[in-house]
Amino acid sequence: MKATIISIILTALLIGWAVALSNGGSASDSVFPANNVSIIDGKQIIKIHAKGGYLPRRSIAKAGQPTLLRFDTNGTFDCSALVRIPSLNISQFLSLSGTTDIDIGSPQVATLYGTCGMGMYPFEIDFQS
Repeated sequence: MKATIISIILTALLIGWAVALSNGGSASDSVFPANNVSIIDGKQIIKIHAKGGYLPRRSIAKAGQPTLLRFDTNGTFDCSALVRIPSLNISQFLSLSGTTDIDIGSPQVATLYGTCGMGMYPFEIDFQS
């Protein structure tokens, strides 16, 4: 009886720990945007690492500028190798290793939401004026 109770408590703790970790990394990845946006030759480039999800999960960029999403991969064989951005009707396979650029034009002020092919790993880009 005592062993059963201990097993139940340990199982509950492990499940809670797994749920806490399933948020995709540290709190800073999901709450605070990274410095992953640059302007090169008049194009705004937003760099996102794709493997087991997308990092950073949130980016802030300037609205109204020609923009490329640059996805970096390194042996990415999971569902994050397929990027979906429903509002732009984009469904794009990424290279397994290397970079893949997706031209999204000049977005207006809005938040752009994307996911992996299975919808498990989200990312967002907040376009501001």
